[in-house]
Amino acid sequence: MKGKVVVTGAAGFIGSHLCERLLDEGYEVLGVDSFTDYYSPERKRFHLVSCAGRPGFTLAEENLATCDVAPLLEGARGVFHLAAQAGVRKSWGKEFALYIESNILATQRLLEALKDASSIPFIYSSSSSVYGETRMLPMREDHPAVPLSPYGATKLSGEHLCELYRRSYGVTYRALRYFTVYGPRQRPDMAFSRFIMAARAGRAIEVYGDGGQTRDFTYVSDAVEANLRAFLYDGPVSVFNIGGGSRVSLLDVLAIMERELGNVRFDVAFVERAKGDVTDTWADTTRARDELAFTPRVGLNEGIRNEIAWYREYLETVEGRRR
Repeated sequence: MKGKVVVTGAAGFIGSHLCERLLDEGYEVLGVDSFTDYYSPERKRFHLVSCAGRPGFTLAEENLATCDVAPLLEGARGVFHLAAQAGVRKSWGKEFALYIESNILATQRLLEALKDASSIPFIYSSSSSVYGETRMLPMREDHPAVPLSPYGATKLSGEHLCELYRRSYGVTYRALRYFTVYGPRQRPDMAFSRFIMAARAGRAIEVYGDGGQTRDFTYVSDAVEANLRAFLYDGPVSVFNIGGGSRVSLLDVLAIMERELGNVRFDVAFVERAKGDVTDTWADTTRARDELAFTPRVGLNEGIRNEIAWYREYLETVEGRRR
């Protein structure tokens, strides 16, 4: 084994893929997850089935906002912090307290535990949501960060905390601003998942706005690769855009999905655009390419095909258990 690393949010979408990759690379992985009910905890446990029996994997069911963090980090060579309360649309109103606890307080407690072990790389999962609504495309890391949602504000607060602990205590961190990650195990509230599930059930597909909004879609294995490269990086840069290079409109995505699902025709219902949703995202990944040697590998058609195949397998498994 190459040593111990900690992955928070280990049972989540990106976190479970990262755990598998780290095990493949020969690391001992301590996965940390509190199995919140933002979506089915049972589904999250399904994400970890391939890790559960592997040598070198340990799961700690802990809430980072309340548990004793220091023992989790003992002996770690790196910390990948993916645990967070996700979702732009749900971050308004009374739910915001949970976002503060999960996205800001939990991050601060991890950084506090690392301040006497500043050489341990802290890989922080941030978001393109920190940029907000901007016409400066593609988005660069030095563009103004003016979030349009409470969720985006909490992710930017996490970045600010990382920088504060770097300046005050020398904590080594890398903040990865993901642009719309998709692929197998994608959260059920995310667009691709909703489209696939609606198509399977024969329901109308809800599209927020007119469908002309664009996103820079990033396949999950590319996001995982960026984490590994950030962990091994020893340069001076701390903040990186991680995009997939597949910037298309939601209407284009629907057309691809129709083909990949066997030339089905979707029943599309256009609904009011949600507060916090930006019009366009597009990552300038020059910095990640130059500093991390990061280049996305999986194109949108292949990635959507893989996500559809995973959903079919997952749903067949779930339905088989219910019989």
